[in-house]
Amino acid sequence: MTQTNTVATGGAATSVAPAAPVRDLRDWLARAEAIGELVRVSQPVDPDEEMSAVTYLLAKRRPSPAVLFERARGVEQSPIDIRLLWNILGPSVRRTAISLEEPVDTPTVELIRRVKEKFRTRIPPREVDRSQAPVFEHTLTGDDIDLTRLPIPRHWPLDGGRYAGTADAVITRDPDNGYLNVGTYRMMVQGPRQVGLYLSPGKDALLHITRSWQKGEPIHVAAAWGIDPLLMLVGSQKFPKDISEYEYAGGVKGEPIAVVRGKTTDLLIPAAAEIAIEGVIPLDSVKPEGPFGEFTGYYGRPEGRAPLVEITALHYRSNPILTNALMADYPSCEQSGFFAILRAARIWDDLETLGVPSIRGVYSHPAAAGGFGMTVVSLEQRYPGHAAQVLALAAQVPGGAYFTKFIITVDEDVDPTDFDQVIWAMSTRTNPSDDIELLRNTWSTTLDPAQNPPEKRIYGSKALINACKDHRHLKTFSKRTMLRRSVYDAVAARWREMGLPGNPPTVLAYEPEDGKS
Repeated sequence: MTQTNTVATGGAATSVAPAAPVRDLRDWLARAEAIGELVRVSQPVDPDEEMSAVTYLLAKRRPSPAVLFERARGVEQSPIDIRLLWNILGPSVRRTAISLEEPVDTPTVELIRRVKEKFRTRIPPREVDRSQAPVFEHTLTGDDIDLTRLPIPRHWPLDGGRYAGTADAVITRDPDNGYLNVGTYRMMVQGPRQVGLYLSPGKDALLHITRSWQKGEPIHVAAAWGIDPLLMLVGSQKFPKDISEYEYAGGVKGEPIAVVRGKTTDLLIPAAAEIAIEGVIPLDSVKPEGPFGEFTGYYGRPEGRAPLVEITALHYRSNPILTNALMADYPSCEQSGFFAILRAARIWDDLETLGVPSIRGVYSHPAAAGGFGMTVVSLEQRYPGHAAQVLALAAQVPGGAYFTKFIITVDEDVDPTDFDQVIWAMSTRTNPSDDIELLRNTWSTTLDPAQNPPEKRIYGSKALINACKDHRHLKTFSKRTMLRRSVYDAVAARWREMGLPGNPPTVLAYEPEDGKS
């Protein structure tokens, strides 16, 4: 069962927006602590496997708090006193709502709808003077940089090394049109001043690197390792290749993202980041990287030609916080909860942009490989072939084409965030011989363990499952058992009086008071 609250799809929440946008990661932590979803660990904990073990287990609790490790064991001589934040969002819709500048009690589908609307507003970033950028409080260059002395963690026993960039913002510039891409990519420590950058085929940063090398040029790279979680959320999504994620993040926040120009590159870095690096990838500079425990809950195989970043500067605030995203099976996969919101919002927006009517809700289920594996779309059927059209488009729009294996349509009386209802609809409204179609040779990832031999993994397939009532027989389709609205209201009004626990669940469909459809 999903961890989220349910709401009538397309309904409006009654809560009001937060008074002021989140300023930085420290402000975000204070808000998470205020709602009781932050645990501080003052005892020393080993960054090699122990921190990830605590995170993996803690994420399975309800609620699942973020955890801030105040002291790392085994690196007492580290030149920088770094704290480590894990399970930043985890499966928490409340912390995701904070990150998206929405009230913590916003119901899931309403949160997705609001983010969809926010993505339609873009606000360019605001460049600040270097003296006004907290991330430039301290700067190391040259031989003073030594990543091997920092508490950069090893997540899983068979990981190929220690990984710093798992909850990050990696910044590159398109060598043709100059736009800045902000992406989330893993970065493995390869030496005191070197990190490997893993990039799946088709990702923007890889396209920038490849294009620069084709021109015979190196490329500058920057990365922020302790950031306002909004940048991680936005940077993880697929947007047009000529518009910076900084603009989309500004639209969500409702004001420009403060950025600062680098000291050894011409890239713009989040000004309030906790830690940032600048560097260069020389022409054709690569090194084997991995393996790494990935969002699928399996190790990704070693990458033989991962671009190698030569670090030219390391910037940090006093007592900085390193953000870490554990990749694992649900609910311990960091990306799963927020992907369920952000990816769904992108797909919903894509469908509406294409002119598809009457979409009532979209959900990328977090248990499906970190929100990548499954998309559920709720719609009100308006014409023959409407559900089939939604299935085909949701499978291939930019927001949902990558990796997704299962696309399911349900009617408007089914909450797409409630998998109990989705399975019920699949079991009672799907005729497998008629309602399941396959797409082959679709965009996939080298991280998909189902495709073998591994060389096949960049090509995948998708199952399109129509779990809507047969449009040809809507008028005669078997009648669902439903409560009358008047009875529901009467029960809901007396819920606490009767000593019943919690609040009455939301119901989407009711029996007409006159007993007629």
